[in-house]
Amino acid sequence: MKRFRFNLEKVLELRQHREDEAKNELGRAISILTAIENNIKQNALVHSRAVQQRFTGLADIGMANGIAAASMLAWDSYILRLEQEAERLMREAAQAEMVVEEKRNLYLEASRELKVMEKLREKREVEYRKEFFAAETRELDDIRRVKR
Repeated sequence: MKRFRFNLEKVLELRQHREDEAKNELGRAISILTAIENNIKQNALVHSRAVQQRFTGLADIGMANGIAAASMLAWDSYILRLEQEAERLMREAAQAEMVVEEKRNLYLEASRELKVMEKLREKREVEYRKEFFAAETRELDDIRRVKR
């Protein structure tokens, strides 16, 4: 039996490569988003501890009013910086989510295009096999007729 040969094999390989690249790009975008989300969680944890420390540290030490006020202002500045960092991280996360969505759409499009080519290949292979077996059957029928 002559081997099936798909004329668009190079296109199929190209689409497979495109899908792989899109999958990798999506993975990178998701990992960036995950890192940002982890930073947001870490920032929230540090912020929570700083807010607790702001008051508990002063009560434990029993500082004089001037030193306590300066220490409280330092904690307030630190907490404010953490809040600004949280806002920045939230903006980055929103942008990263948009990138992930874009990469996901590109991956889905590449995947659909690949599936179309794979279906076409399967369809052509089925047609090839039908034609081949029909020709083989005609040939065997001809051989039987000659023998009779």
